[in-house]
Amino acid sequence: MNKEEIIKHLQSSHNDFGSTISSLTELQFNFHKEGKWNAGQTLDHLYRAVSTLTTAMQLPKATFSMLYGKANRPSRSYDEVVAKYKTKLDQGGKAHGRYLPTKVSFSNQEKIEKALEKSINRLCRNLKNYSEEQLDTYILPHPLLGKITIREMMYFTIYHSQHHKQGVVSALNV
Repeated sequence: MNKEEIIKHLQSSHNDFGSTISSLTELQFNFHKEGKWNAGQTLDHLYRAVSTLTTAMQLPKATFSMLYGKANRPSRSYDEVVAKYKTKLDQGGKAHGRYLPTKVSFSNQEKIEKALEKSINRLCRNLKNYSEEQLDTYILPHPLLGKITIREMMYFTIYHSQHHKQGVVSALNV
């Protein structure tokens, strides 16, 4: 995917997730299977992940090189990033630290959805300041995937919302 396609997919995958969450009743929003997050916690987790990435993408580009170095290999494809993420999950990988959600009340649903939408829009605006080459040069740390290129991080972010939407839908059988 080129940068414009990435931006389009970031927006559409997160809009799709938001539409799913906003369609839930309070009972559905709060429902969870044993050991799993409810929809509100999933929303909070996704917001935490996107807002952290959005903040990182506002750093000067030279900061990426100083902190993390530069890519020493070509970016993986979307499918390769997704496959690696699924493998890490199958190996027991889970969210931790700042990415763990808090309890979200149904009354705060809309507020967090809007915050997520604003964060995605800001992420997309920041992404426009990067060339195609820079997306494959600069790297960021991912808690499960290790150091990955910015392009790979965007691929992950697209898939991440789809993954969690599917989790909410599956839990509720909607």
